[in-house]
This record gives sequence, structure tokens and C-alpha cells, in this order.
Amino acid sequence: MLEIWGRTNSINVQKVMWTVGEIGLAHVRHDAGGAYGVVDTEDYAALNPNRLVPTIRDGDVVLWESHVIVRYLAAKYDDGGLWPTDPAVRANADRWMDWTASTLNAPMRTVFWGLIRTPVEQRDDAAIKAGVIALGRAFILLDAALEGRDHVAGERLTMGDIPVGCATYRYFGLDIKRPDLPNVETWYAGLAERPAFREHVMLPLT
Repeated sequence: MLEIWGRTNSINVQKVMWTVGEIGLAHVRHDAGGAYGVVDTEDYAALNPNRLVPTIRDGDVVLWESHVIVRYLAAKYDDGGLWPTDPAVRANADRWMDWTASTLNAPMRTVFWGLIRTPVEQRDDAAIKAGVIALGRAFILLDAALEGRDHVAGERLTMGDIPVGCATYRYFGLDIKRPDLPNVETWYAGLAERPAFREHVMLPLT
């Protein structure tokens, strides 16, 4: 059976769990990281030398890095679904996964950690303000790309929606000023109706 290591409030673990939920894969998840520890053990380091979450074991296959795991699960278990068969559509989904990593993650980490996981007296307000501006610019770009589309890679949900969707949940949950994003809001409303998204992503921000 598929094994997953990671805590539920980790955005990277949420990507994997949402994927598993969409596909309907039987699995067992082990709490790891943060207050749960585990990642500091030698047994865990043998699976993931980075000592981070998530990590999966699927038979003889052990993988870490959340986007790699999402791609693997989609390709193996949902070919034609989350894993598009059309190379052009698949490349578009890949592009948005990579865009999340290259463009969205850094300012999201700054703002999320600054507002949610840092005491008020220790916050770097200038860095948070700059992060909010960078996030606004990124989401304006996403909004334009979603014009006339139901999902980031076209008509249906693909692996490309997974990382962006997880980040968008956090973005809309933060007490910050956001630009007008009608297309993102429509797309996000559709995600929020999906049972797997509600179960694995729409959790309290901690």
C-alpha cells in the first residue's frame, strides 16, 4: 500500500494528499515533521536525506519533492486524468507546477510565515509588504491566464491545478489586500466544491 510521510498542515503534504484524494488511492499517512519529529531519525533519513516532508513509498519506489510525487502518482494512477495524455496539455500543466515553485512560493512563504507563524513583535513588516505586492502581481498573471478557461491547463482538472490551488487557498485565507481576481475566484470556487480539496487543503492555517 502507498505510504505517505508528512503532517496535514504542510502545504507540500497537502498537494500529495489532494492528489491521492482525487484519484481515490488507498494509502496510509504517517505524521512526520514539525511537532511530530520523525524526520530527524536515521530511518527517515534513509528514505529522504533532506529530512523534509513529504516522502512516499509505493512498493519499491521511494520519492520526495512534492511536485515530483504529484507527477508520479498522476502518471501511474490517473493517466488521462490528472496526467494529461496530450503532450501540449501536459506541458501546460507542468508549466504551472514549475511557475508555482519558481514564482509563487518565495513570496507566499514570506507572507504566510510572517503573518501566521511569526509572533507580531518579531515580524519583518517590510518583507511582508513586499511579499504581498509580489503575490498580487503573480495572481494578476494567473487571473489573465484563466480567462476563458475552467482550469490552468484547459477544460479539466490536471496536476497543474494542484500546487497553484493549494497556494490559492492560503492566499485567500490571509488578512491582506488583494487585487481584483474574477477569473481566479471563479476557478477557486470550483476547486472548493471538490471533496478531496475540502478534506485535504481547506484546513485551518497554522
